[in-house]
Amino acid sequence: MFISRIRVLSLLLLCVSHLALAAPKQVQLTYEATRNGQPFATVNETYRQEGNRYHIESVTKGVGVYALFGERRLTSSGEVTAQGLKPEHFELHQGDNEKRSLYTDFDWANNQLKMKVKGKLNTVSLEPGAQDISSFIYQFMFAAPAGAELKLPVTTGKKLRTYHYQIDAKSDALEVAAGKFKVMHLSEAVADEDGKELWLAVEQHYLPVKLMMVDDKGSKIEQVLTSINVE
Repeated sequence: MFISRIRVLSLLLLCVSHLALAAPKQVQLTYEATRNGQPFATVNETYRQEGNRYHIESVTKGVGVYALFGERRLTSSGEVTAQGLKPEHFELHQGDNEKRSLYTDFDWANNQLKMKVKGKLNTVSLEPGAQDISSFIYQFMFAAPAGAELKLPVTTGKKLRTYHYQIDAKSDALEVAAGKFKVMHLSEAVADEDGKELWLAVEQHYLPVKLMMVDDKGSKIEQVLTSINVE
């Protein structure tokens, strides 16, 4: 019995390892962002893995009058493990306004999440498997959503909260500017002020084809894929 359990565990670890190896080493995604149906920004995302290290950069550039707000830049870096992404540092910058910048460090050794907001440090307990708002969508490349629901601790840079999604496992077809994709739909299990709906490309490493949310002013924000490059 003991030997049998060891064999099962070894097989599980091997499967996880194969998933990590199968994940792409470089991803480039471009999205059009709309507010209540009107385009307001272009989002360019890059994911790069070198060895057991990863780096993510997301740059949002406004169009028209929205360009006056400056670029919104998010970065996430850390380690790639058998379980997927293990963030170590996250930053968010809005234009040249340093007061709106956020800095987050994941202190896994001491199980602490250190979030610096407007120069003030807020430290909370670091939950296992925690991600930041840039890394969490790429974590699906390593751990595809399964079952009826998904709970994932995610930091926004200001706080740590649990994203709670219902999973619609059937693969519907969704056609966007980047092409036609079989998608899995993740919707909010509980209404939340900054929750998102996600449509993930089942045959493209569960990368997001579409994201939707309602902002604090009640506007409907959609982010739809216009181009994808996976290596």
